[in-house]
Amino acid sequence: MDSLITTMGIKIASAIQGVLGIAQSAAINYGIAALLVGIAVMIIVTIFDYLFGWIERKLVAKIHLRHGPTRVGKYGLLQNAADFLKLFAKENIIPANANRLLFLGSLPIVAAIFALSAEVLPLTPSFYGVDLTLGLLIVFVLISFVPILIFIAGWASGNKFASISAQRSVMMLISYEIPLFIVIASVAMLAKSFSFISIVSAQSSLWYVALMPLGFVVFFIALLAELERPPFDLREADSELIAGWLTDVGAPLYAIALFIDYTRVFVGSMLIVLLFFGGWNGPYLPPSVWLAIKVLAVAIFVVIVRATTPRMRLDRILRLGWIWLVPLSIINLLWVFLLAIAVV
Repeated sequence: MDSLITTMGIKIASAIQGVLGIAQSAAINYGIAALLVGIAVMIIVTIFDYLFGWIERKLVAKIHLRHGPTRVGKYGLLQNAADFLKLFAKENIIPANANRLLFLGSLPIVAAIFALSAEVLPLTPSFYGVDLTLGLLIVFVLISFVPILIFIAGWASGNKFASISAQRSVMMLISYEIPLFIVIASVAMLAKSFSFISIVSAQSSLWYVALMPLGFVVFFIALLAELERPPFDLREADSELIAGWLTDVGAPLYAIALFIDYTRVFVGSMLIVLLFFGGWNGPYLPPSVWLAIKVLAVAIFVVIVRATTPRMRLDRILRLGWIWLVPLSIINLLWVFLLAIAVV
């Protein structure tokens, strides 16, 4: 009897170890795959950031009747590489009154947040880092931490002007996050999902920009403010705050800040394309090509807005957000609710 119990116990233990081994192996394989996709996504983001930086400088110069970068490399293509090498070669000076840990750590954390956001965004129906059921919600929850980190970065420098700039940015970002989240709720209601892949699949026949143009306009304006792109670049004001909360940042950290800015444009352009322009959907061309064309078109339009609009005053920005965008986003939500009822 004892030998029978012992034999059964050994078999059960072996079975459990086999199951755990399979689960462990599957987890390891999934982790390796997610890591490789994450590396590929960061390479794509880096290439986009570099090319977008060059396109922005050349396009803004063209609009302003200037030449832009021309000397380093053909058509100035190597100018950004020269600038980044110059910035990283300089000394990273830390102000005497700064909180060293927060001053050095806030910008890398912001960069990590947008790197995680980029990995959640799918690039094709079969190429994505993590397919999360609540992917859309998670991306905007991650982005919502940015105002806090910006305030910490400005306060930690020990410069009152940097702190004032950080406070202005936080006031703007918080006010514009409300209409942004309301439009996100509208998109999720229409697609009946927070998954990016489900949202793109739901636009296979008709893009959401046609179903809710008001929501797209509100989302685009609010996203420009969230990305701190002109005319909402309140963190910088040459006449009173210089470079805002980046005034006391050394050259290497300033290079990281530039990388963050361009990565924010990539994430923002991807969100607009995935939520309103059908993502990778399109005839004849491969899905990745369609996505690249749409993202590049949105990014170029963001640059055109920067080159053709003046910076707004803080009071007018807050008035636009609270008095106009919030009510318009609620109207869009009611329209989507009626549209969803009609479809059902």
